[in-house]
Amino acid sequence: MTDALKRLSDEGVAIWLDDLSRKRITSGNLAELIDQQHVVGVTTNPSIFQKAISSGDGYEQQLADLAARKVTVDEAIRMITTADVRDAADILRPVFDATEGQDGRVSIEVDPRLAHNTVATVAEAKQLAWLVDRPNTLIKIPATKAGLPAITEVIGRGISVNVTLIFSLERYREVMDAYLAGLEKAKAAGLDLSMIYSVASFFVSRVDSEIDKRLDAIGTDEAKGLKGKAALANARLAYEAYEEVFSSERWAALDKAQANRQRPLWASTGVKDPAYKDTLYVVDLVAPGTVNTMPEATLEATADHGEVAGDTVRGTYEQSRAELDAVAKLGISYDDVVQLLEDEGVEKFEASWNDLLKSTEAELARLAPAED
Repeated sequence: MTDALKRLSDEGVAIWLDDLSRKRITSGNLAELIDQQHVVGVTTNPSIFQKAISSGDGYEQQLADLAARKVTVDEAIRMITTADVRDAADILRPVFDATEGQDGRVSIEVDPRLAHNTVATVAEAKQLAWLVDRPNTLIKIPATKAGLPAITEVIGRGISVNVTLIFSLERYREVMDAYLAGLEKAKAAGLDLSMIYSVASFFVSRVDSEIDKRLDAIGTDEAKGLKGKAALANARLAYEAYEEVFSSERWAALDKAQANRQRPLWASTGVKDPAYKDTLYVVDLVAPGTVNTMPEATLEATADHGEVAGDTVRGTYEQSRAELDAVAKLGISYDDVVQLLEDEGVEKFEASWNDLLKSTEAELARLAPAED
């Protein structure tokens, strides 16, 4: 084992685990990862919960209790998921306290079916914050067009947010703008800005998956030579945008009021193409003030053989622009790719949520007590 994870942390990258289940909590595994693998946060999403709850491991008693109370399937899922997030938040509380609120965070997502409904997203975010009732929670809001005003509103109410499903540089700038607008709203309302936190989840591997598929279809040597470059270039240029926004005059006024920067979070960092090194989206995206949320396999690969060679983001911006330009010159539309990925991202989470509704409904029916 190398100590790549410690080196990553020393470079200013917060390591979060992109997974959660009741078994991980009750077995002591999450506490062990925090203690031994430098994990300082947890992210969840509808697909993660669907997989965890459908496995049935550790959920039987709560499901039986919920069936006895005859709760709706929607209420049952929220009771189950918020219980897991609350318990994980309690395990991470010492990290939260030690980092003065920066890390030790657990993220929970609004119902993905609300992704295009601003008002309902805000209402759901408030409800989730109340249900979990832990200061180290982040409410996940997707970076759809409808999600942007919801981010401003929720931040403006003092609720910390993880903005998810960001694929494009333009949308990322809109997300940062929505965050700053939320902080300005909170400031005007007299809230303590030092207590409000946010991360912006910029998705990585899916960009390569889609662009590589199009490069393969073109099939020239030039096209093949660009495979595996777009995702890193996109993420690195996102960091350039982050540096720009958080050194602006607008930010300086909020910084003076003790506001916290919205950290870039690299999401979807598990490599999809076996031809690429399994630590690609970790070791090649090292920059201070970032978060990398990893599936367990990526975490283990990084711990085992990750080669962390300092900052691999700053100083790459010109090259990154050139790589994205080269892809565009081959006729691959960046705007088309990122919009497709956003649409697919929302659809995948919604499909997972619907699968979870069906499987939970079946379990509630199975466990329902016999009528007198």
